[in-house]
Amino acid sequence: MILPIYIYGQPVLRKVTEDITPDYPELKQLIADMWETLAESEGIGLAAPQIGRAIRLSVIDLDVLAEDMPEYKGFRQVYINPHIVEYDDAKTDTSEEGCLSLPAIHEKVVRPTRIRVEWDDEQFNHHDEWIEGYLARVMQHEFDHLDGKMFVDRISPLRKQLIKSKLKALMQGRYRCGYKTKPVRH
Repeated sequence: MILPIYIYGQPVLRKVTEDITPDYPELKQLIADMWETLAESEGIGLAAPQIGRAIRLSVIDLDVLAEDMPEYKGFRQVYINPHIVEYDDAKTDTSEEGCLSLPAIHEKVVRPTRIRVEWDDEQFNHHDEWIEGYLARVMQHEFDHLDGKMFVDRISPLRKQLIKSKLKALMQGRYRCGYKTKPVRH
């Protein structure tokens, strides 16, 4: 089932999420719904708060970028209880980011190019590894959602001031996008 994407201003997007256990109610269906929602919205990542759930769950699909980034052919991964345990700040990269919860807003964000992440997969097998490059950026973006943060929190105060009216418009429900959303209700 395609779920609505929660738009900037929704309180759940600012909550620090909770770890879940294998007996989380209807987890397999929730994951299937997240994949379907991600595909419908043409995104590459979706975190549970973006569909109104304050749990540590995210899906990332980089297969859609395989034409330009062949190293990600077939890359589709579920991350349960992911935590970034270490940032390698030796090298950073500045790149433009967008977000399904912030339609039509794109800003340059500086992030480390290498991170150490712990997470469980769909079978609750535990993983602990260093991730580099574009996947590291996407993980940082998605896992920020799990800590109540959004990419606009990582831009300069000046840039944030410059997009203030766009953010306000989102919170007022004044935006257009091609997927199902859940705007803030006043």
